[in-house]
Amino acid sequence: MKYIVPVLFFSLVLGLSSCNKNDDEVEIPAVVINELLPKNSQNGSDQDGEYDDWIELYNPSEIDQDISGYYLSDSKKEPGKWKFPEGTVIGKLGYLIVWCDGDTLQSGLHTNYKLSADGENVVFLDRELNVIDLAEYPVTFVEQSWARKPNGSGDFAWSAPTFNRSNE
Repeated sequence: MKYIVPVLFFSLVLGLSSCNKNDDEVEIPAVVINELLPKNSQNGSDQDGEYDDWIELYNPSEIDQDISGYYLSDSKKEPGKWKFPEGTVIGKLGYLIVWCDGDTLQSGLHTNYKLSADGENVVFLDRELNVIDLAEYPVTFVEQSWARKPNGSGDFAWSAPTFNRSNE
């Protein structure tokens, strides 16, 4: 009986200390899909001057994020469609553009698929193919991007493209 009070007290202290997060706080993933442009002809060109479709990832955290070995796909059924090469890092509060042109022979980050102007989804996955983020977009408007507002955390909506910068 003399041990019950200390055990109950210890249990209460542990329980209260594990409840340090407010119900209103939302945990933001380290990297998110921030914007995509499925039909590009004038908003951001790759290193060869080509206006390809693109996906913009954003790191809302205060530390660099290494996404080497992570995946991007345009298909929930084929999650491992394109893998980020070793050394792929997004700096703190930084952006990373991935070109969706099906041209993997170009230097830089070029996927082995293109984005559909008829609408589809973009899936960002970790090394074990767990979904980190998903953006489903409808039929594309010409030169309109599917972007999060506010930047990095809001809902997606059609917007004027903000290539490699904040969606505000």
